[in-house]
Amino acid sequence: MEDTQSVSTLIDSTTSKIQQLQKAFAELESHRAITLNLKWKEIEEHFHGLEKSLKRRFHELEDQEKEFETKTLAAREMLEKKESAIVAMEQASLESLQEKRDAAIFAIAAAREKHRKISSEDPDVVTDEGQGGLPCVEEKPPDVMASESNFEEMKFSETRNVEVKSYPQLVKLCKQMDSEGLHKFISDNRKNLAAIREEIPLALTAAANPACFVLDSLEDFYRMDVPNLDGKKDSTLLGLRRTCIMLMECLSILLTNLDIVSASEVITEEVKVRAKAIAEEWKPKLDALDMDASNGNSLEAHAFLQLLATFGVQSDFDEEELSKLIPMVSRRRQTADLCRSLGLSEKMSGVVEVLVNSGRQIDAVNLAYAFDLTEKFSPVALLKSYLKEARKASSPVKPGNASPTVQNEVNERELTALKAVIKCIEEHKLEEQYPVDPLQKRVIQLEKAKADKKRVTEAAKPQPKRPRANGVGYVPRVTNIAAEKNFYPRVADNRYPQYMYERSYVYPGPNENHCPSLLGSATYNLSPGHSNYFANGYQYQTAYLH
Repeated sequence: MEDTQSVSTLIDSTTSKIQQLQKAFAELESHRAITLNLKWKEIEEHFHGLEKSLKRRFHELEDQEKEFETKTLAAREMLEKKESAIVAMEQASLESLQEKRDAAIFAIAAAREKHRKISSEDPDVVTDEGQGGLPCVEEKPPDVMASESNFEEMKFSETRNVEVKSYPQLVKLCKQMDSEGLHKFISDNRKNLAAIREEIPLALTAAANPACFVLDSLEDFYRMDVPNLDGKKDSTLLGLRRTCIMLMECLSILLTNLDIVSASEVITEEVKVRAKAIAEEWKPKLDALDMDASNGNSLEAHAFLQLLATFGVQSDFDEEELSKLIPMVSRRRQTADLCRSLGLSEKMSGVVEVLVNSGRQIDAVNLAYAFDLTEKFSPVALLKSYLKEARKASSPVKPGNASPTVQNEVNERELTALKAVIKCIEEHKLEEQYPVDPLQKRVIQLEKAKADKKRVTEAAKPQPKRPRANGVGYVPRVTNIAAEKNFYPRVADNRYPQYMYERSYVYPGPNENHCPSLLGSATYNLSPGHSNYFANGYQYQTAYLH
């Protein structure tokens, strides 16, 4: 608009400019001895013509501008009308949905009231399988019967859906409250653990009391009947402990899918008292654990924290003591969600600092991203520090003085550290800040050296004797070294392809959904050199990690 006004002002001042030019032209003529052929009248007509042309073009542009503003205003009005229509449709849909919800709640309440009346008239019938399977009548107080009937009504529709799943045996075991049988079923089908994990939350709705059922499954977590057993080397006990953790996680999933009233009916005060008693029994056993030995994969600490989070009894324990347990589970895939459930987000800065000081910078980077602490703890600086410490630990060993076994171990440590750093960079998309090309070249170099040493070691082994042609006696195998040297064609350089990294678990960020995302999630897949997943020398099937 300001440009238009300035143009209009300049056009209006044209007449005064022409008059000034006329005076200058007359003065010029008076100083010339020879009369000019060009008369002032012609010049004046020329400039007046230019003035008219400019004014006409200026008015045309003004008309176009007004037309554009009119169209813009009409388009805005149309958009506002459409937005109003969409808002009205959304409001109508919300009102309709609210009406349907109110009707459903009313129907459920009526069905519960009807079921409560029926349950109060008839005694409960319980089958005692331990006494030959004969039915016996068990009288219960009216308030207990009412609460159980409410829960049965809540799970009625869900139980139907469970029966059509892939593993109906899960529903049967949950109905029977057979925790020992459930452990055995999961152990026998651990190859299909991902599918089983998806169905357990629904199957738990078939149990008369899902919370008590899960607490019953924790009975053998610490095997008191075998006091001298080394739990870290017993694969059966490790599998049992992972199953206990998974069942508590599945119960948490079930609770997140229920409303507050229904969840309170599952986790009653009696259940909380029992869960607290189990936690107090487990707590002293954690004091004997070594944080460094656990390498962030302690099943005992994970189970304890999951017990508190699932049954909501964390308020009975000191937050400072709970935060000291987080480094023991820092490499577990559920750590971030577990810390949020326990209300430890404010303590995570100190936890990350502990991890950095203990040389576990990669775990520190993962938690820093999960809790938005990257400004305080620079991921690139931590990764460089981790790699520097790994190389520094290898530097005291001089290649000339070290035995082949020691040198192999040194190279393996550096190789493992490089792979871990590259994986972390790729997970958190730090390639621009920390290029991976030099690291990948070093990985290929170490892999090639490792393969060459292995080939030399195998070649140095004594060759077995071969029989004579006539089958009598043995003669040493004579090798034509010169012939063998050129007999095989040279293998191309792609014998050592670029190392491919599997994507491991990334903690969810602070702005994501904080409900535990436990179905089909991945686990850390670091090599034993970085830190064995189970903090020991035993390896287990990947599908059974949970």
